[in-house]
Amino acid sequence: MTFKHGLVVLAVLALAALPALAKPNFSGDWKLNVSKSSFGQMPAPTGMTNKITHEDPKLASHVKQSGERGDFEFDSNYTTDGKECSNDIFGNPVKSTLKWEGDTLLIDAKGTFGDNEFSMQDKWTLSDDGKTLTIVRLIKSSMGEGEQKLVFEKQ
Repeated sequence: MTFKHGLVVLAVLALAALPALAKPNFSGDWKLNVSKSSFGQMPAPTGMTNKITHEDPKLASHVKQSGERGDFEFDSNYTTDGKECSNDIFGNPVKSTLKWEGDTLLIDAKGTFGDNEFSMQDKWTLSDDGKTLTIVRLIKSSMGEGEQKLVFEKQ
């Protein structure tokens, strides 16, 4: 094999590996599977959807939730490049940074609701078939801390 043929083979192998290196795309209409999720000490919602538009590094989320505390919805816009993003959630600024750790998207958020400061760490993973989004969430505040596992199914 000549040097030129060797370069062509390397280029083909590198291109073949590109799909494996691509980050997951969370775009879609997602519905929470309440029975597969766990909410720790927080009350479970009766329903939740998350419409996600993801064109890396941009990620936008529109959440609708229903539960014993009523119905609400909010929008968030992020970048996955580690730069701080600020979103207004119910009149409260929430600052977040998102970064990739392999195929897992890590979200660190901090904010204040009323007099209560909180921090939240999310780990987003997508199933191999792209039909299940799992978010493992650790919440810390002056009221305590808890962990949740939210399992969403693509609609």
